[in-house]
Amino acid sequence: MISPRTAAFWLWLIWFSTWWLAAFWADRAVARPRLSLGILHRLLASAGFALLFLAHFGGAAGGPISRRLIAPLYPETPVVGWILVGQAALGFGFCWWARLHLGRLWSGATTVKADHRVIDSGPYRLVRHPIYTGVIAAAAFTAAIEAGPAAMIGAGLIGLGFWMTARSEERFLRQELGAAAYDAYARRTPMLVPGLGR
Repeated sequence: MISPRTAAFWLWLIWFSTWWLAAFWADRAVARPRLSLGILHRLLASAGFALLFLAHFGGAAGGPISRRLIAPLYPETPVVGWILVGQAALGFGFCWWARLHLGRLWSGATTVKADHRVIDSGPYRLVRHPIYTGVIAAAAFTAAIEAGPAAMIGAGLIGLGFWMTARSEERFLRQELGAAAYDAYARRTPMLVPGLGR
């Protein structure tokens, strides 16, 4: 039987593969921000993913620092591990709900499509960036399964990277879709955590 750590790793592989295969199901962009806007955000998130999965990519074979970074901070409990795998799966489910709800308006980068508008239904009624919320949640639960300092730091960097992306995306969407419409949506809907702030 596979361990919760292995199951969480496979969850990420399956999500990532299906997510990018679905990229072909999207309309062409008619506007996008300057390329430089998202580089730092992507670098932070990429470093976060590398740290989150350091133990799976030869971290144990490295030197003493690498081994300390992946050493669990607390003992693994299989029951708790499987509950955390289920929570990570719910995070990915939230991502997919948002992706399917957007339909052809979705894109892998910040863009505006033809007939783009503020979407405030489905998961977008709960948070303004449900895809980012789902990824951040899945990263946090995966870090709890991995239990090592590297994974914890990695989840933090992923959260920071996606928060920064959400902030810059909102500035762009506010400009492209109209400040009045976007500000009204932002006043009634939290950015990333349901029920927490606006």
